[in-house]
Amino acid sequence: MRLKALASILLSTTLVTQLAACGTVFYPERRGQISGEIDPGVAILNGIGLLFYVIPGLVAFAVDFATGAIYFPDARYSLAPERLGEALDDQGAVDPLKLKAILHRDLGVDLPMEQAVQVQHPRSQPLALLNLPARG
Repeated sequence: MRLKALASILLSTTLVTQLAACGTVFYPERRGQISGEIDPGVAILNGIGLLFYVIPGLVAFAVDFATGAIYFPDARYSLAPERLGEALDDQGAVDPLKLKAILHRDLGVDLPMEQAVQVQHPRSQPLALLNLPARG
């Protein structure tokens, strides 16, 4: 009876680890990407999961593609969060001029920050209430 319980725990642990997609577990900072170059290491690890367990392997690929964790980060617009921390003042508000200088120096992007606003809770205020002009 003890061997049966140990085997079921081992099988459950194996299936749970295979259900978690490799890219999402190893590179959580990559989530949210839409497209890019596929990371072969993540694809191979998901493929190994597909080789041993078909359904969890398919789930791993689906999760990695859905979250974008299977893609390499786009180096053109990548910036470390610590670097952006330099644009914060003592109260935690973003200084637009410092942020503009950091983005220009590190990425070569010149964004108009004169009218930028810091949104604390993006879902608490509908976009229709912002009175933005219509495009086009």
